[in-house]
Amino acid sequence: MTLAVLAPVLPRGYVLTYDMSFVPRQSLLPDSLGLGSGLPRAAPADALVALATAVLPGDLLQKLILCGIVFAASLGAARLTPSPSRLAQATAAVLYGWNAYLAERLLIGQWGLLVAYAAMPWIAIATRELRQSPGARRTWAGLVLALAAAAITPTGGLLGAGVALALAGRRRLLGVLAVAATLNAPWWLPAILNPHAASSDPAGVAAFAARGENWGGPVLSVLGLGGIWNAEATPASRGTLIQPWFALLIAAVALWGLRELRRRWGGATTGGLAALAAVGLVIALAGTTPGGSDGLAWATRHVPGAGLLRDGQKWAAWWALLLAPGFALGAADLAGRVRDRLGRRALLAGALLLPIAVLPDLAWGAAGALRPAHYPSDWQAVRELLARDDRPGDVVALPLSTHRSFTWNRHRTQLAPAPRYLPRPVVTDDSLRVGPLLVRGEDPRAARVRAALRRGEPLGRQGIGWVLVEHRTPGPAPPDLSHMQRVYAGKHLSLYRAPDPVAEGPGWSPATPWVLTVDAIALILAVASLLALMLLSGKFRRRASDQSASQQSACEQGGV
Repeated sequence: MTLAVLAPVLPRGYVLTYDMSFVPRQSLLPDSLGLGSGLPRAAPADALVALATAVLPGDLLQKLILCGIVFAASLGAARLTPSPSRLAQATAAVLYGWNAYLAERLLIGQWGLLVAYAAMPWIAIATRELRQSPGARRTWAGLVLALAAAAITPTGGLLGAGVALALAGRRRLLGVLAVAATLNAPWWLPAILNPHAASSDPAGVAAFAARGENWGGPVLSVLGLGGIWNAEATPASRGTLIQPWFALLIAAVALWGLRELRRRWGGATTGGLAALAAVGLVIALAGTTPGGSDGLAWATRHVPGAGLLRDGQKWAAWWALLLAPGFALGAADLAGRVRDRLGRRALLAGALLLPIAVLPDLAWGAAGALRPAHYPSDWQAVRELLARDDRPGDVVALPLSTHRSFTWNRHRTQLAPAPRYLPRPVVTDDSLRVGPLLVRGEDPRAARVRAALRRGEPLGRQGIGWVLVEHRTPGPAPPDLSHMQRVYAGKHLSLYRAPDPVAEGPGWSPATPWVLTVDAIALILAVASLLALMLLSGKFRRRASDQSASQQSACEQGGV
């Protein structure tokens, strides 16, 4: 499955689509740790990528992450499914690893969210084992590691924590909550300490609401794990007339399988997972109902952090976690009622292949949509120039918009690469236009720089010492820069040095020691859990081997 989805991604180069932005070497900057002027939406993922690209090339790291997502998600769903049948486990693996949720979030480039999606089955497995064997060190280590993977983005951290808390049980609830809060501290602590933390634009509720992809409307789209707000990130097959019927069929079989799931897991675990799935569906559809959208708009306006709920379809991941094992067990139960052996096998094979038949255009890089591109040499030249120059000042990237579209990336919409490619903090406009709606950004510094550019004021007052102009990309025309010194002129990029004195930029904030402390604690906890898991797994294997050898020796002595 991993190769079927991602084979075109494997050659050298970078898959750059919407929010997915990888570069050869990412610098560790205040924004990477959530210490910039904006909210920490990409912390600590950017910091981890910066550390990893100090060892691995960025494109190789990206391929490992993307392949790991599909592989770990599928394998985790198979392991989670409580059935001795390999075919039933394979059915769960296919449904969880080949569906509209994964396809649409992959096309929109939200790889950090998909890491959490892949970690959720493993979180569920570890939490269930912890509930059954509370003192198992290996289980605690596995849970910490899976929660740490999910916590590299805010939404992912909340998704993973929700799974753990729903399945932990009352006796383990406080311990699991403490672990989850510690591992998520690298993003929630800088958000709390950010002096510019503010509510989000309520216009985003309508802009990011779940979308009906076919005649079934948003309800059946979300029930079928689709419904993302961006039509360009939706596979073409999602618009066919048969899709809603497939969604209803898979959901009905999964609900039928809940009886078997309850018998094997018990009522508490099954009920917790079912309640979590229901909450995910409610959040996913809240923006599509009059009362729900009004409530979300009020929350995003008045409650800091409520903006995480605007893109509600993300939370359908909890529904997927119940859907996969439920569908697999339901299909196996229905097949067991068929007396004809050939018919039973045909039904099981049909259930296994149904997710692929429903979404054939996820194959081969989402029907060719995901392919590597190569950065022009201008980018590396500008990076090296800024790294050598000791003149102070941050960079503003023009056109002043969040996303770009370049000829060298086949005109695919992508996140502005400058904030990750360049070795200095880069200011870009964080407002986003979705159709006719403009969703205002949350970074006050970006707003001040935008106003200074509009009024022709010296940029040095805002801590800007450099202006990067990206050519051949749509967006507002750059202002007159003739008064600035052009220090680099290339086919794709031009770099200007601002002539006015540069005021000190935001730099590292007073919250830095606290944030670095929780970052170190979370990292140490994750690494220690990984080492413990490796050591304990080795002990278990040796113990099993010794037991097997002793049993064989006893059998030989007994003449068996």
